[in-house]
Amino acid sequence: MKNQAQKTILLLLVTALMAVAGYAQWTRDQGDRRGGRAGVPDWENDAELPQDKFTFARVQYSGYGRGFGGGWRVDYPNADLNFSHRIEQLTAIKADPDGTVVEFTGDLLKEHPFVYITDPRSMSLGEDEAKGFREYLLNGGFFMADDFWSEPEWDNFYREMKRVFPGIEPVDLPVDHLLFNHVFPLNEKPQVPSEDWYRDRFATPQQALESGVTWETKRYETMPPKPHFYAYFDKKGRMMGVACHNTDIGDGWEEEGVSEWYFKHFSESKSYPMGINILIYAMTH
Repeated sequence: MKNQAQKTILLLLVTALMAVAGYAQWTRDQGDRRGGRAGVPDWENDAELPQDKFTFARVQYSGYGRGFGGGWRVDYPNADLNFSHRIEQLTAIKADPDGTVVEFTGDLLKEHPFVYITDPRSMSLGEDEAKGFREYLLNGGFFMADDFWSEPEWDNFYREMKRVFPGIEPVDLPVDHLLFNHVFPLNEKPQVPSEDWYRDRFATPQQALESGVTWETKRYETMPPKPHFYAYFDKKGRMMGVACHNTDIGDGWEEEGVSEWYFKHFSESKSYPMGINILIYAMTH
């Protein structure tokens, strides 16, 4: 696979990445970036080594619901652009400023060792997509699935993954797994809601903070849903992907500029550290 070359490049950068992450200075970029590039800083790829970069790849899958384009477009393109910007800014990895969209049935998928799947509750794969996804993972690819809440939404993703790998059961990772500490040490499984969900329900950020609510699904207020990070392993024990359930890591990327409060409590402390941990783990194991 072409993505093996990208893995080799990133492996060479891990030592430098650890040093950079330890001294990273977070600064919030002001303003709501949703729509177009919307103020996300731009930069140029290395003219001498244009292929030596990480490109954030989002999967366009067959599905249903969520209006135009289906669930795969949730938080697009700003989550992708912001995460790429933070990779470029805070690590030693060179990142493509634009990202890309891939399909499970296309040749472009093979060029990317890491792919992002959002709102998988709406995923309904065709047979060719399930086959392409399976071949991608068995050949060294890695997926991060994100932004789905409640047991019914998990059940849909679980069923789709059973079509991809009938004999594999996901493993709910413990918080002491290396995935949560690979670059940025986290002492809990991060649960991230959207900023606008808070804004619609609390009069002030202080009220939101004092509520202790970090979940979006209102019917769970008397029994808060716990975040789960379900890993899928191949027969050799290599992690092929992780499903982030009862959390929305991508919202912390997309909405980082909306408010100082949200940036501090979710983007800076949870979403970016978790995303970078997952990416670097995927590229080095």
